Amino acid sequence: MRLALFDLDGTLVDRTAALSSTVAGLCRDHGYRPEVAQWLLAELAEHGGRDVLGRLPERFGVTESAEHLWRVYVDRMAASVECRPEVLESLGRLRERGWSVGVVTNGSSDLQRAKIRSAGLADLVDGIAASGDIDVRKPDARLFELAAARCGTQLTAGDWMTGDDPVRDIAGGSGAGLRAIWVRGRAWPEGLDVPHHSVADVVEAVDHLLERSGG
Repeated sequence: MRLALFDLDGTLVDRTAALSSTVAGLCRDHGYRPEVAQWLLAELAEHGGRDVLGRLPERFGVTESAEHLWRVYVDRMAASVECRPEVLESLGRLRERGWSVGVVTNGSSDLQRAKIRSAGLADLVDGIAASGDIDVRKPDARLFELAAARCGTQLTAGDWMTGDDPVRDIAGGSGAGLRAIWVRGRAWPEGLDVPHHSVADVVEAVDHLLERSGG
């Protein structure tokens, strides 16, 4: 079984646009001051979790509970996130050619799975490993191994990881024994080994996999 693992945020879906919409809506509905929105966007820019929202009552004196804010955040992020139709179509082609498709992502389990369902990815993915499942984050190889297990297989030298983060996705995938495809956008850190392949878009990554497998 050929295995293709993908990062979620910034690779399969646009987290940045969804986050901006979510924070704006959450703050508008609760009547929060502009500085609350600015702080949330800064704190949630690279990673978002229950801990960030849990600091709102103490930092800004809001009256809503951390649990309430988290539920609103999850619902709004799921409703805001989108996966482009051409990405969905490309993943469908990959599975039709006999590939198993997995998602390996840093983030809370409930949030990441809600986004996957809302974005229309659930029926195109064989297994999901979120860092919240086992409290291990990329680039730790154990998260990639869990993703493979959830796809009903184990990592082999012919498997691939595609993502936008040079350290978490590319170095992490390579460290787990995977070939890596980098979706360009972030700056590449000096001294980090180059990926096996780089693309401008995840659809190009799928095309590369299909070409290599005769698809």
